[in-house]
Amino acid sequence: RVRYGCLMPWASDPAMYGRVTMTRQYRECEHEVLAMLKDLHKKRMEYSRADGERFFNAEQNARLVSNAERYYRTMYFAENNSWNQRDQHMFETLQSVLDFRGPNAKAVIWEHNSHVGDARSTEMSARGEFNVGQLVRQAYGDAAYLIGFGTDHGTVAAASEWGGPMEIKQVRPSHPDSYEYLCHEVKADNFLLPLREPLKNITREKLLQERLERAIGVIYRPETELQSHYFYASLPHQFDEYIWFDETRAVEALTRETTKDMPDTFPFGL
Repeated sequence: RVRYGCLMPWASDPAMYGRVTMTRQYRECEHEVLAMLKDLHKKRMEYSRADGERFFNAEQNARLVSNAERYYRTMYFAENNSWNQRDQHMFETLQSVLDFRGPNAKAVIWEHNSHVGDARSTEMSARGEFNVGQLVRQAYGDAAYLIGFGTDHGTVAAASEWGGPMEIKQVRPSHPDSYEYLCHEVKADNFLLPLREPLKNITREKLLQERLERAIGVIYRPETELQSHYFYASLPHQFDEYIWFDETRAVEALTRETTKDMPDTFPFGL
């Protein structure tokens, strides 16, 4: 609590921590959070023998705090660095869970296409960005299986800006130069498209040429959709399989209870 107390002034607005440390109006908390993580590593064997699962949870929490502290410090002056830090953290979390569960462990990861698809096959790579899909393929090779989702129209649950309220938004029909438009022209409500082992090689070959691809995450801005949500990619290199729903429907919460919103990367919920 003493070490993490350095972060508590920013509990209500962790992004402000990044702003004030950038201007040197407040000292960074890096030393304190790293010290906590190092102490846990030093006593790994002792704590694991006492209660392995509780130690694992504590170690994961300490790693989250350390990575989040660095993330908030960099998000204002190095956008690609903050993206890479976030996906590196997610990948390290996956590795930690697999290691903890043993040599035969398997995992299913649910993320947006921009995190799951191999970044090396998209324009993200030209910006110096990588993602979980790329890191997983590099680490596990063919043992990793990347699945993408696509749609032409329907509704999504998204906000108009970071920190904004959730809205049910209409998805615009896909751009004529996009992979989504090609799938829409198949005139099927839904289908599975195997890309690693295609039913017909010619289908995969026709899709190799880069096209626009749409990415809708927690933010959706249909009024600037082409600039805000489309990027170039090679679908067969990006994914091992592609799932298509011509019309999509916004997700609905399983419960209707109102909870206090927390940022995706929150270093204060200890």
